[in-house]
Amino acid sequence: MNRSTTPDASAGPREVDRLLAHYGESHQNPTNELIHFIAIPLIMLSLVGMMFALHPWVAYFFVAASMVYYLRLSLVFLGTMLLWSAILLALVHAMGERVLPLSLSIFVGAWILQFVGHKLEGKKPSFFEDIQYLWVGPLFVLSKLFGKLGIRW
Repeated sequence: MNRSTTPDASAGPREVDRLLAHYGESHQNPTNELIHFIAIPLIMLSLVGMMFALHPWVAYFFVAASMVYYLRLSLVFLGTMLLWSAILLALVHAMGERVLPLSLSIFVGAWILQFVGHKLEGKKPSFFEDIQYLWVGPLFVLSKLFGKLGIRW
């Protein structure tokens, strides 16, 4: 994997590297990893959609707050998540009046996939330990993609 390190090696790994390494410990099974590549983006879409159904500003606030979290971790991840969030919001807008039923259906289906993956893995999802891993999951998927593309984060 192509991870960048802190300029001062004595400072230890960056927070983002620590979080991704810990998340990766419960995502070793190739089938579980593949499921995550499918289910995590779908869960993200469904969450934004359900919040949008409550009120568009709820979704916008959630996305903005998430960007503050990603800003703390990595500018590369922040930029990518900004782009991805814009795509998610565009898809949610495109759902129109069907945003809530579509989002609920996607949410249930994607979580069923996630739990099947973790059953195969034999380990509980990381967010059971710490809720912030719900925000780390998308970065895990991106880190795998970036590693294949040689992009440093």
